Amino acid sequence: MSRNSLPFSKQLAYSFGMMGWSVMFNLISVILIYLYLPPSDSGLPNLITQASIFGIFNAIALITSSGRFIDAIYDPFIAQFSDSSKNPKGRRIPIMKKAILPSFIFCFLVFFPLKQEESAMNIIWLVIVLIGFYVSSTTYIIPYYALLPELAPTAEDKIRLATWQSIGYVFGIAIASNTFNLAGLFQNAFEISKLLALQYAVLSMCILAAIFMAITVFAIDEKKYGVTKPHAVPMKLALKQTLSNKNFLLFIVADFSYFISVTIITSGLLYFLKVLLGLPETLGNKLMITMVLVSFIFYPAVNLLPKRTGKKVLVIISFILLSIVFLGIYFLGKAKIDAEVQIYSLIILAAIPLASLNILPNAILAEIIEKDTLDTNTNKEGIYFAVRYFFVKIAQTVGMALFAMFLIYGKDVENDFGIRLSGMLGFILCLMAAIIFTRFKELKK
Repeated sequence: MSRNSLPFSKQLAYSFGMMGWSVMFNLISVILIYLYLPPSDSGLPNLITQASIFGIFNAIALITSSGRFIDAIYDPFIAQFSDSSKNPKGRRIPIMKKAILPSFIFCFLVFFPLKQEESAMNIIWLVIVLIGFYVSSTTYIIPYYALLPELAPTAEDKIRLATWQSIGYVFGIAIASNTFNLAGLFQNAFEISKLLALQYAVLSMCILAAIFMAITVFAIDEKKYGVTKPHAVPMKLALKQTLSNKNFLLFIVADFSYFISVTIITSGLLYFLKVLLGLPETLGNKLMITMVLVSFIFYPAVNLLPKRTGKKVLVIISFILLSIVFLGIYFLGKAKIDAEVQIYSLIILAAIPLASLNILPNAILAEIIEKDTLDTNTNKEGIYFAVRYFFVKIAQTVGMALFAMFLIYGKDVENDFGIRLSGMLGFILCLMAAIIFTRFKELKK
C-alpha cells in the first residue's frame, strides 16, 4: 500500500505534539529544582530538606533520579506495545491520545506540594507524582517519535519533519520560560504569595500544553499518512538486534553526553540569572525567545547544508560550539561587562549549534531505523526510539542529579562555586560528544 504525502498542515499539526510535551517537560526541567531547592533570596519557602547525604547527595537529587530511572525502565515496554499494536486506528495515535490527560494531571501536581513548608510529606508526594508524570508523558512521546520515520519516506522528508518537530520543541521552551512572568501577573492581580502565583502559572501552562498535544492526535490520520505493519519480534530479541547496531550505539553514546550537559544547563538557568548575574528570573523568557528567533535564522541552512557536507560534520561542529558556550557559563559575572550583555551573548552563540542539534539527530536516527527495517524486514521504530530515550532519560536523570549535587557546594550570591562547576562539566561533556561522533559512519544514499 502506498502512503499519502504528508501535507504542510499535517506537518504543522505534528509539531504541536512536541510543543505541548516540551512545555510540560521544561516546566519540570527548569522550575522543579528551583522550586524545591530555592536560593535564599528567591522569595520561595524551603519545601524539602536541603541537608546533604554522605556529603554529595541531597533529597532532590535522589527524588529526581528515582523517578527518571523507573521511567527509563518503562520505555521499552511502551515501545514494544506500540510496535506490536494491531489497533485498527493505528499503532501510535490511539496510545498517545490516552496519555494526554494523565500527563496534564501529574505535571501540575508536581508543583502542588502537600505542605507549603519543609516537610517529609512533600518528599513522598514528589516521588509519587514525578513517577506518574514521567510514565504518562513517556506513553505519549515514544509513539510520537516513532511516527516520524513512518510519516516521512525520504531523507529530505525526514529532515523537514524533524525541523517542524524541533520548531515545536523550541517554541515549547519559549512558552514555558514565561511561567515566572505569568506568576508575577497573578501575584500582582490577586495579591497572593509568590508560591501560589507560581502554581497558578504552572497550571495555566499545563492546560495549554495538553491542548497542543491533543492537536496532533486529532489532526493526523495515522492510517492515511503512514504505512506500517506490526512486528512480531519478541521484545528481548528486538532489543538485542537494536543494541547490536554499532552505528546506533555510537549515536547513543554521543547523544548521552550531550543530554547530560544540556540538562545541567537547563536546570541551572534560573540560578545563572539570579545568583551569578544578579538578574531577575523573569528575564528567562526574553532569553528563550531570543534563542528561538536566532535559532530559526539558521534552520534553512540546517535543511540545505547536509546535502553538501553531510549531517555528521555539522553535528560535530555544533558540539564544539556548544562546549564553548558551556565554558562561558563558568565565567558569568566575573567579567566587567554588563550582566545582560554577558547572558545574551551566550544565548545567541548557543542558538547556532542548537539549530542543528535540535534537527539533525532525529533525522539521523530515522535513517538508521529505515536501514534496519530494510535489512531485517521488521518495523522496530518504537524500540529504537525507546532505547534512545532510555539513555536520554538516564542522561537527564544524571544531569539533574549532578546539578542538584553541585548546589551543595554553593548556590547563593558570594557562595556560587557549585553553580559554576556545572558549566565546566557541560564543556567537558560536549567535547566528549564531538570526539565520539567522529567515529560515526554516516549513511549514504
